[in-house]
Amino acid sequence: MSLLFTSEQQALFESLLQARRDVRGNHFLCDEPVSDDEIQRILQAAIWAPSVGYSQPWRFVVIRDDQVKQQVAHSFKQENEKAAHLFDEKQQQYQQLKLEGILEAPVNIAVFYEPSTAPVLGQTSMQEMGEYSVVCAVQNMWLMARSMNIGIGWVSILNPEDVKSILSAPKDNKLVAYLCVGKVDEFLNRPELEQLKWDKAKTLESVVSYNRF
Repeated sequence: MSLLFTSEQQALFESLLQARRDVRGNHFLCDEPVSDDEIQRILQAAIWAPSVGYSQPWRFVVIRDDQVKQQVAHSFKQENEKAAHLFDEKQQQYQQLKLEGILEAPVNIAVFYEPSTAPVLGQTSMQEMGEYSVVCAVQNMWLMARSMNIGIGWVSILNPEDVKSILSAPKDNKLVAYLCVGKVDEFLNRPELEQLKWDKAKTLESVVSYNRF
């Protein structure tokens, strides 16, 4: 029997999608813990994600150790200093942005892509489909966390090889996402970078073509 959803459930899901936020360190509540059960629910949502050829190529490292976080935060600091000069016209604004919550969030989760040693159905022409599958898992985590009123921030200003070394990750695994997870003081009405006028939201009409570009 197929599972069908009501219009009210569809509307609730739309609200959840619209309310998802990338949370930065200035919004995490450092003193409010995230329980192991809550992390398990978020990870369970991750492995319900679709994957190419049902390969399920994801691996997760849950980090609560402050020393490990400090090492990852050091990598962020180094990479952030390299990146700042790239934003000539917005450099002052860039320097003022709080771009991560590695130390503020009670839990960090590193998400890896673990390639298969055998051919994967649907991945023979587009090898990157395996990594895209892991990104689908991250989206599931984000939405589940938001439904639980838990914030997630995705930190991409990191040296992946540094993080792999810190976490003793297998050589063939690839870091796809480094997530900061925790309770927050508020969920903003609009994405923070939109509110700060870093950029503005694109309209649906501006990104959709039909039949050809």
